[in-house]
Amino acid sequence: MSIFFYLETMEAQTDRFFNAGELEMVARAAVICEDLVNSHYKLSSSQWLKNRYDIRTARHLTPHERVDGPFAQVMKYEGQKTEVPLGSARFSLYTVCLQDPAILRTVAVTPCIDLFPFLVYVLVHELVHVVRFLQFHHRYEHASEASVTLAEEKKVHCLTYGILAPVTLDGLKQVFDFFEQWRIDHGQ
Repeated sequence: MSIFFYLETMEAQTDRFFNAGELEMVARAAVICEDLVNSHYKLSSSQWLKNRYDIRTARHLTPHERVDGPFAQVMKYEGQKTEVPLGSARFSLYTVCLQDPAILRTVAVTPCIDLFPFLVYVLVHELVHVVRFLQFHHRYEHASEASVTLAEEKKVHCLTYGILAPVTLDGLKQVFDFFEQWRIDHGQ
């Protein structure tokens, strides 16, 4: 087998959407992550963000929700109940946009990383962003400012590590090692 054929095959395998089995992993990871983030922030059932966010994979993203590089991003949308025309009925809805190709490519080229623990880390990370936006710890509008975004990303990686460190999950240590550089400046 030539190296060109190998690289072409690797690219074909990693620039794709999640398959049915991988989507089941996303669903299982989402349930675990919701519980972990809810417990960490001690959110009551009325505060919990179940109705304040959605998770979408790349197959269901619009063009502006797709990005090259990151494993996921959070998009903010304004919602309003159709039966209530008043401005006071508006609410923020956040969409966690998973970038399947970037996730699958990373797992494919990093043999020590398994998909499920990687998904758990990525989803906890994105849900922490959502909670921080909802609790005004970080304003969503600042997301485009590079210096603020870098500091916020490092903070969220540290919070993600803090939430997941007590969790027993095969392969999670390798994921921590993969993201370690994001925590160095914060001493974790």
